Amino acid sequence: MKLSGNIENIIYRNSENGYTVVELVCGLQKIIATGKFPILGIGESLELEGEFKINKVYGEQFVAENIKINKPTDIQTIEKYLSSGLIRGVGEVTSKNIVKMFGKDTLTVIEEHPEWLSKVRGISINKAMEIHASYKDIRKMQESIMFMQKYDISIGAALKIYEKYKQRSEEVLMQNPYILVQDIDGIGFKTADKIAMKLGISRDSEVRIKAGIIYVINEIAEKQGSTLAELESIKSEALAILELSEEDLSLIESAITDLEISGIVKKVIHNDSETLAISKYYSMEKFIARKLASLSESSVTAKLGSEKEVEQYEVLNKIMLHENQKKAILAGVSEGVVVITGGPGTGKTTIIKGILKIFKNAKLKVMLMAPTGRAAKRLEEQTGEQASTIHRALEANFGREGRGFLKNENNPLEADAVIVDEVSMLDVQLMSSLLKALNFGTRLILVGDKDQLPSVGAGNVLADIISSEKFRVVELTQIFRQSEDSMIVVNAHKINNSEMPDLKAKSSDFFYSATSDPQAVASEIVSLVSERMPNYFKDITSADIEVIAPMKAGIAGVDNLNTLIQQELNPARDYKNEIVLQKRIFREGDKVMQITNNYDREWEKINSHGYASFGVGVFNGDMGYIEAIKKDINELYVLFDDGRRACYSYAELDEIVLSYAITIHKSQGSEFPVVIIPVMGGSPLLMNKNLLYTAVTRAKKAVVIIGKQTNVYYMVMNKSSAVRNTMLKQFLNEDSGLNFD
Repeated sequence: MKLSGNIENIIYRNSENGYTVVELVCGLQKIIATGKFPILGIGESLELEGEFKINKVYGEQFVAENIKINKPTDIQTIEKYLSSGLIRGVGEVTSKNIVKMFGKDTLTVIEEHPEWLSKVRGISINKAMEIHASYKDIRKMQESIMFMQKYDISIGAALKIYEKYKQRSEEVLMQNPYILVQDIDGIGFKTADKIAMKLGISRDSEVRIKAGIIYVINEIAEKQGSTLAELESIKSEALAILELSEEDLSLIESAITDLEISGIVKKVIHNDSETLAISKYYSMEKFIARKLASLSESSVTAKLGSEKEVEQYEVLNKIMLHENQKKAILAGVSEGVVVITGGPGTGKTTIIKGILKIFKNAKLKVMLMAPTGRAAKRLEEQTGEQASTIHRALEANFGREGRGFLKNENNPLEADAVIVDEVSMLDVQLMSSLLKALNFGTRLILVGDKDQLPSVGAGNVLADIISSEKFRVVELTQIFRQSEDSMIVVNAHKINNSEMPDLKAKSSDFFYSATSDPQAVASEIVSLVSERMPNYFKDITSADIEVIAPMKAGIAGVDNLNTLIQQELNPARDYKNEIVLQKRIFREGDKVMQITNNYDREWEKINSHGYASFGVGVFNGDMGYIEAIKKDINELYVLFDDGRRACYSYAELDEIVLSYAITIHKSQGSEFPVVIIPVMGGSPLLMNKNLLYTAVTRAKKAVVIIGKQTNVYYMVMNKSSAVRNTMLKQFLNEDSGLNFD
């Protein structure tokens, strides 16, 4: 059955899957139609194919299977369409003025003669061209999404594809649908493979097999953190993902040879086994080794640091340093590359401040950095000196002209010394970018806790540097008096030493609840966040409390806890705008986190004097609050903790998640006043000592552990963790010195 009508109202839209409910005016009738549609505007004309069905709750609805979108044709619907918020720069007043001048020809003018719009009051030639570009983009987007629906691509995925490739979307899909796996978050090999099959690409085609191999290697890098994998394992997994038999092994081997010849992958002998690496990771690790060696061996023009200066620092700050701390300060100012590592309460911040003091005395320019915004902010607060994220320091430039950093080997950082905190979080990609921007002779001080979880991205940078034994490493083990009374610090070190933490000690900063039933654990966490902890600590609010859990799934997992805490702390209210998605709700006032690196996302920041600064780049782990949801133009605004404000279209909301509760991995580099940790059962590779240690050390004022004591014991005694296969240590230990191939 076919149905035609103009959109009178958009009742509901799910931006994740495109499911939309619209009110159509069909002649003298008003009909409710549902289906998976691209973004629509009030006033647009729809031609639908489908059938009427009875919904038990909402009554009769027309359920559309196919859709065609036409331009509105009469003056009233054109005006509604223009003022719907779909076209940037056109509101109700501007819409009336445009239609008043051009009538039924309005859309033709916008599309074909946009310069005529400048005759309308309040529209400059620049604004006219913006309206033209926005209109053309919407029309092309709608056409592209309808084209992609033919290949069973969901509306949500289609919107992401169009956002990436714009008007090239159809061309890219037809040429190589497997490129989506690399370019579009949320599209895996199987999804791309289904599209390819519908496009007629054969199962044994070269492009398919190469895509499968690259996918397998990238999955190893992303999920295991390895920069290479055994060749036989890759062959086996590639056969499985491609659903080929052992008889097709020659096709896999031939494709690997072609990928190696083209420079995409590289065969490497590692630990006496033949392995395969993505060439970019191989090159990055080799460069890191070369650059660290050159920085370490570069002649330092001015010898800095003396015991007398260290003594002056002690007197000035009324402290008495441990012998190892003194060694760390002197090493930090005299070595080309030095690593300072230690757990909580061992004085890493004291050492950084001591190094800074000596550098200042010598009038050297020092830059302080950390991998995340929260870590950089904490470093700034602890030292009293300006600190930034590594991305910000390197001036991330991932615009349309290219992807990279403005600071690099051709435009290095103007710094005599660089101090990087939370180095355990550095993956090979970010470490490589940082080192490219350092001049020969720049001192590099790497500070971190070697026992924290490794980076989320590929590589094992800190561990490889330490284990190579090529650089000065000062390990801090002494807990200082000001930390001895803290059970957070004491128990963190116990956990790190595979000793059971003291769960029964009466403490003002470490609490334990033996609650074990998952439902009871979830209920207790909600109570702790909303009432009990804020009542116990009078200077703590619910916003200062972070729940960090080992897993996303389960009753006491991150996803469910976020829903429960949101309902308690930020329930639905008539005055709060919200977006209802398939599996979650975003509401004004919600606590959220960015979960991907988006180098193109624009932001603005208003300083204390009211001046605005602008930039691009919002990164994995950045946290903030939903400041506003503008439903009329389908936009959501997040105010991040460091003052940056970023705008998200509804199609981009998969980049953020609620963050009342986060995974322990996502908590790396952050510090929260109060941390609540549910300890339930799980995989041995996940529920280990390092994970619990990392969780406990995220707390500044108090920790609450909830779960069976046997679960805590199991984690403390479980030293197993996924082994990362990397080349960095091997490169650092090459006998050929700096002459790497």
